[in-house]
Amino acid sequence: MHGFNTWNKPMLTDSGGYQVYSLGDRRKITEEGVKFQSHIDGSYHFFTPESVMDVQRRIGADIMMAFDECTPFPCDYDYAKKSMEMTHRWLDRCIHRFDNTEPIYGYEQILFPIVQGSVYSDLRKISAEYISSKERDGNAIGGLSVGEPAEEMYAMTEEVCQWLPKDKPRYLMGVGKPENILESIALGIDMFDCVLPTRNARNGTLFTAKGVINIKNKKWADDLSAIDEDCPAATSRNHSKAYLRHLIISKEILGAQIASIHNLAFYLWLVKEARKQIEAGTFYSWKNKMVEQVQERL
Repeated sequence: MHGFNTWNKPMLTDSGGYQVYSLGDRRKITEEGVKFQSHIDGSYHFFTPESVMDVQRRIGADIMMAFDECTPFPCDYDYAKKSMEMTHRWLDRCIHRFDNTEPIYGYEQILFPIVQGSVYSDLRKISAEYISSKERDGNAIGGLSVGEPAEEMYAMTEEVCQWLPKDKPRYLMGVGKPENILESIALGIDMFDCVLPTRNARNGTLFTAKGVINIKNKKWADDLSAIDEDCPAATSRNHSKAYLRHLIISKEILGAQIASIHNLAFYLWLVKEARKQIEAGTFYSWKNKMVEQVQERL
């Protein structure tokens, strides 16, 4: 994958565990793995912990995720427990395959296990302790940001962070809005991923340090001020709100591109600034102020 572009830094790949959740009407789970039916041509594809490790090896992932089942919300206790236990058995198979194969593209590759257990504290504790015992280079928290209230997501995140090793990266999968990221950093999370910055950008939603802009609103039609004069992205400083609104309304692909660049630049600024505030010892006061600001509707 690195050869497709000029990205010469680490790349992370997921295992397909989220698709076990999101494509629930097109898959069948067994102990051996998951059988998916293609939405394109109806063909069948079987994912196992071993095949998922092989694929991530081959495409050159630097950080590979273990194969898991991301449980839905709500999820009853018995199902969550059985799913977690199967995820642990799959993890053992992932580790065996990973440890008995060599990196293919010339760089070290590492494997992250994933904590599951839905919103049940006892299951999350069992899962966190189990994956911690595997002593990998980092650990992920899955099965959150799937529809549960934000308060429950934060509660589970806080608890799991208490049980995961403090000297290894903690990765909260599928999160999230700017305020979610800030609150989760405060709880001890180091890494995030989410489609939200680009998906929302394509629909005309822009995130800024002062609040959220729906660029489709009529109020921006004649606004010739910069999209965001404080954004690190030159496109946000050099193009106007009216211009971007015109592109989005006209369904021009350039509109989606400019909006996506803006949101990605803002997210990168947000986490870099969070790091600076942590180093300066001023993170919590800054975070509290920013959480209020980023949720404002402009």
